[in-house]
Amino acid sequence: MRISKEKAAENRTALIRAASKLFRERGIDGVGVAEISKEAGLTHGALYAHFKSKEELALEALSYGLEQNNARMYASTVGGMPDLAGFLDHYLSPESRDDYGNRCPIAASASEIGRQDKALSARFAEGYLVMARAFERQIAENSPGSDALARGMLVVAAMIGSVTVARGVAKANPVLSEQVLAAARRLLDELMLSSGEGDGTGAAPPPLAGQHRRAGDNSNH
Repeated sequence: MRISKEKAAENRTALIRAASKLFRERGIDGVGVAEISKEAGLTHGALYAHFKSKEELALEALSYGLEQNNARMYASTVGGMPDLAGFLDHYLSPESRDDYGNRCPIAASASEIGRQDKALSARFAEGYLVMARAFERQIAENSPGSDALARGMLVVAAMIGSVTVARGVAKANPVLSEQVLAAARRLLDELMLSSGEGDGTGAAPPPLAGQHRRAGDNSNH
């Protein structure tokens, strides 16, 4: 029986969402097409009606996850720019660390993308650069004359690496896991706000637009 174009589009979206969630939770090589189809409430055959291969589905699933991540980054703005302080607070939180299936696909897939095909690597690179460019704009505004793109790339790499390490140690040493996240959050502020040149005044850098106060912040004392 033929299905409508609307139903076919709905089924395709369900498969992409299911694959995106499962790939982030268990890795691309750790999930089979039968499991993805079941998660989407469809048959194995339905998957191949929409995608020629698991690799093609993985590319769409990664794209979907990156779109989710970008939507979170731009969900709130301050002065016409994304609230990156709020985004960092959320990204480097224990809640995000523990939610593999619905959070950043770059952090979830960083250790395995290098073993996948060129198309996945290219999409991963695009997603990374979107994040880096957002931080570049904020850093350039806060620290004119600095190498803002280099700092933006480093900030995003540090975010991804910190979440990866925090996840890796969480079961055996949850205290260390939270320390990794807290240290990354604090030091990334310094990287984004520092001018890179001492001005001799010892003054603290200006707050990042939209910066949220965290526990232990005594900046007003």
